[in-house]
Amino acid sequence: MKLSTTDLYHQSLNDLTTGKLLITTINAHSYNVAQQDPDFVEALQRSDVLLPDGVSVAWAKRWLTGQPVKKIAGADLFAWEMNRLAAAGQGKVFFLGSTEKTLAKIKARAAREYPKVEVHTYSPPYKPEFTEEDNSAMLAAVNAVQPDVLFIGMTAPKQEKWAYRHKEQLQAGHIGCIGAVFDFYAGTVNRAPQWMLNLGLEWFYRLIREPRRMWRRYLIGNTKFILSIMKEKVQISKHKEERR
Repeated sequence: MKLSTTDLYHQSLNDLTTGKLLITTINAHSYNVAQQDPDFVEALQRSDVLLPDGVSVAWAKRWLTGQPVKKIAGADLFAWEMNRLAAAGQGKVFFLGSTEKTLAKIKARAAREYPKVEVHTYSPPYKPEFTEEDNSAMLAAVNAVQPDVLFIGMTAPKQEKWAYRHKEQLQAGHIGCIGAVFDFYAGTVNRAPQWMLNLGLEWFYRLIREPRRMWRRYLIGNTKFILSIMKEKVQISKHKEERR
C-alpha cells in the first residue's frame, strides 16, 4: 500500500453525500497492518471515504504529494453524524460491536445527549473469525432497523474487512468504522485531553496509559511508518528524475 496513491478524504465532513457510504479511517498503525494484509488494503482503498485519522498520516500525505490534508478522527465522524441526526430532529443510529456492557453505556449516554436520535445496538460474539451464522445474525439485526448511520466497532482490520464484504447487504446509510470510539464514548477508556489532541499527541497519551499493550504499536510501529514513508518519498523522487 502506497500512501501517495491512496485517495484520502480532504474535504469537510459537511460535504459528505447522503445515501450509502462506507467510511473508513487510516492511521500509522493501520497503515503498517495493511502492508501485510492485502484484504485490508482492498477494504481501505475501495471504501467510499477514507479519513486520515492521525496527524502522522496527514503529514505524510502532504509531504509525499503536496496535497493539503487535515486529520479527521473517527471521533470527529461520530460527533458529526450524531449532531447531524439530532439537528434533523430524528434519525436512527446502530452500534455494531463491543460488549453488552459498553453498548448499554453508549445507549444511556446517547439518550441524554441526543434524545431525538433512536439508538440500537448489537454485540457480536468475540472471536477471531465470524461464522456465516454470526454474519447472518448481524445483518438481520442491522437490516431490521435500517439505520441512517451504522457505526462498527470491532477494531481494525476486522471491522473494515467485515463492512467491505457486507456493504451491499447492509440496509444502512453511512457505515462508519470507528473502533475505539465505542470505548471513548462509553467512558470505559479515557481519550486524551483536548490540548494533547491539538498537538497530535494522542498516541503518547495512549502509550503512557497502557504501556504494556501500546509500546510495540507506537515505539516500533511509528518508526516503521516513518521509514516506509521515507522510502516512498525516495521512490517518488527517483521516478521524477527518470522522467526528466
